[in-house]
Amino acid sequence: MSRIGYKTIVIPEGVTVTRDEDVITVKGPKGELSETFSPDVAMNVNGNEINFEPTGKYDNKMCALHGTQRANLANMIEGVEKGFNKTLKLVGVGYRTQLKGSDLILNVGYSNPVDVKVPEDIDVKVPDNTTIEIAGINKQHVGDFAAKVREIRSPEPYKGKGIRYENEHITLREGKTGK
Repeated sequence: MSRIGYKTIVIPEGVTVTRDEDVITVKGPKGELSETFSPDVAMNVNGNEINFEPTGKYDNKMCALHGTQRANLANMIEGVEKGFNKTLKLVGVGYRTQLKGSDLILNVGYSNPVDVKVPEDIDVKVPDNTTIEIAGINKQHVGDFAAKVREIRSPEPYKGKGIRYENEHITLREGKTGK
C-alpha cells in the first residue's frame, strides 16, 4: 500500500491545477509545468485539495504508480510556487568556476577547462569562484543538472577534492602507511 499516494495535496494561493485528459498543467508565480499522468490513477479535486485514488487491481505496479504520481504533482506545485535549488562547492587547490553566457566553465584539475551547457529552464549563478547555485521550477531537471556537474569531478575519498553538494559529508579514507 502506498502511504504517500493517499496523502492530500493542498493547492496554495496563486497556483492553479488543470487537467486535460491525461495531461496535468500547473501554473504559478514562477512558471508553468505540465506532465502526462497515467489514467490508472484517478485524480479527485475538491476545492483546493487533491487526492489520488487507484483504479483497478491494487498490485505492486499500481502501488508504485499511485505514490509516484502523487509525489510528482506535489513537486510540480512546489516548483511553480517556490522553486528548487541546489548548491555545489568546488574543493581543491586551483578549482574554480565561471559563467560565460549560457556556458558554465569549470577548472577542476584537468589539462583543459570543462564547458557545460546550461539548459534553458535552469538558472545558474556563480556567487564566487568556488560556488555554483542551480535553481529552477522542475525538481528533476535541477537535480539532474546538479548531478551532471558533480559527475565531472566527484569528490575523491583521500583528500576530499572535487565538486560536492553544499552539505555533503565525504568520509575520508586513510592512505598508505609508509615504513
